[in-house]
Amino acid sequence: MVSEGLPLPMKPGGGGFPKVDPAAKSFFESIVPARPGVEVRPMFGHLAGFVHGNMFVGLFGAHVFVRLGPEEREKLMAEAGTSLFEPMPGRPMKEYVVMPSEWRSEPGRACVWASRSYEWAAKLPPKARGKAPRRAAKK
Repeated sequence: MVSEGLPLPMKPGGGGFPKVDPAAKSFFESIVPARPGVEVRPMFGHLAGFVHGNMFVGLFGAHVFVRLGPEEREKLMAEAGTSLFEPMPGRPMKEYVVMPSEWRSEPGRACVWASRSYEWAAKLPPKARGKAPRRAAKK
């Protein structure tokens, strides 16, 4: 089941990224696995969990999302209330799934998926830290 991304509450006046939802932030912090190599740092003006430089879980507005391989992603997308993560309308990040907000009352379910996300991302090649190379100007 593939559903469209959920609408995100944007900053007043439109434009920019959504405001951080304090309840979602607390929920996010409670489900990030305390595993080797996990680092929480800013991303999209919010927070994200990384392992070996690869993002595996994140917070965006009121939404908490996980990064999964194809089979696990399909399983999670079959759950009611999930959607592909779309930080900008029409621009989904295909490996990332937004978990249902209803799971805040069942953090164990979200922790299972956050752990699966960690396990998958930990197997990815490490990303080098540092600035991305600058793109050449178009002529």
